[in-house]
Amino acid sequence: MLAAAIYVGLVAALLFVIVTSIVDVVGQRGEVAEASAMLEQIEGRRPAAPGGAAGDVTMPTGSAYLEGATVTVAGAALLQRVAGAVAKFGGNVLSTQLDLQGSQTRAGFLSTIASFEIDQPKLQQLLYDLEAGMPFLFVDQLVVQTPLTEAGSGNGRLRVLIEVSGQWRGSK
Repeated sequence: MLAAAIYVGLVAALLFVIVTSIVDVVGQRGEVAEASAMLEQIEGRRPAAPGGAAGDVTMPTGSAYLEGATVTVAGAALLQRVAGAVAKFGGNVLSTQLDLQGSQTRAGFLSTIASFEIDQPKLQQLLYDLEAGMPFLFVDQLVVQTPLTEAGSGNGRLRVLIEVSGQWRGSK
């Protein structure tokens, strides 16, 4: 009777070890698949999957550099990206200025200065969109003017002056 009880106990322990080992192997395979997918995204071989799970951190898609065959085309792409982001968050672009060869411009970087109006809650979303999206853009300078509080003197929107730069690889 004692030998049978020991035998059943050992078989149960062995089955427990086998099941936990299989669960661990399946979990590790899932982690390897996720790491491989992220590596492919980072290396640019595959775009990010749309509609990822909540809390899923994915890399933005697209090139990290400003696209364009010439510096003028790349500058226009930079202006379009900034103006599009402002419009996306309900802002109103007042003026833009592109600096292709200025003294402040680092080698290979293009810079633009934009003046726009935007609602205060949307400003943080706009800044995140500019810096987290593709191509990689850098906010070099940000000046925010609050609206005047007198009746009829303002529409309650912030007036923003922003300098944004991005790197251009040059013609290929």
